[in-house]
This record gives sequence, structure tokens and C-alpha cells, in this order.
Amino acid sequence: AESGARGNIAFLVLMSALVGQVNLRGSRINRGYYQRTLPHFKKGDLSLRPGGFIRHSYKAGLDPIEFFFNSITGRNTLMDTSLRTPKSGYLQRRLINAMVDLRVEYDRTVRDGEGRIVQFLYGEDGIDVSKSYFGEVKLPGEE
Repeated sequence: AESGARGNIAFLVLMSALVGQVNLRGSRINRGYYQRTLPHFKKGDLSLRPGGFIRHSYKAGLDPIEFFFNSITGRNTLMDTSLRTPKSGYLQRRLINAMVDLRVEYDRTVRDGEGRIVQFLYGEDGIDVSKSYFGEVKLPGEE
């Protein structure tokens, strides 16, 4: 973790100390059965364990309920990723198709295929991002 090769200090904590509160859609686990997350817990119990707090580390091992709560968040993350990727790919394809005939002219205006002005100054600031560093233009040889 310190070398920067892979991972970070948070992963070491998960392995050696405790996993902690799992997060499902921005909050504690609160869905499941009527007024409780699992049938093992009393109705209306708002303590740590029924809300998805995992007090064991991965090294010590999780008990079955902790493993289940951990699996819920893992599955949710996997589903988010798998559903979001095709949508962003589709949006990117549509954006590329919409902008396919745009070009930057020598007067730094952006025009469509028929020569109509779309933007008076490229990027509204005139900076070519391929030749800039955090918004500042760096000429060849500058550090």
C-alpha cells in the first residue's frame, strides 16, 4: 500500500481490524422484512448489527450474517457497474454521432458541415486541451 503499486491503507484496515458499516445506496441497510433487515433481528431494532455493521475483519472471518450484508453491497456495486457501462457507452456513441461534422476553423470558431457557426471560440476559452496542463497552455520546451 505504501509503495503505491496496488491498493491503499483502507484495504489493510479491512483485512486486519474491521470492515465497519456497509453502505447500500448511500445509507445503512434498512430494507428486508417488516421493520427489520433480517428475520433474526427484533422488530424496530436500530442497533449496529441489524443495520449492517461488520465488526470482524476479513482475516478473522465474517459470521454468516456479516457475510450476507457484505455480499449485498458487493452485488449492488456489481449491478450498478454493469448497468451504467452500456448506458454511458450508448450516450457516448450518440454524442459522437451528433458532433461528427463539427470542425475548428482557422479563425478559432467551431462550425458544422454547412459552415454555420456553432461556437465563436473553441471550447469557449480557446484552449486546446491536448496542449494544456490544468488549463494553462504549455509551449514546447516549457516545464
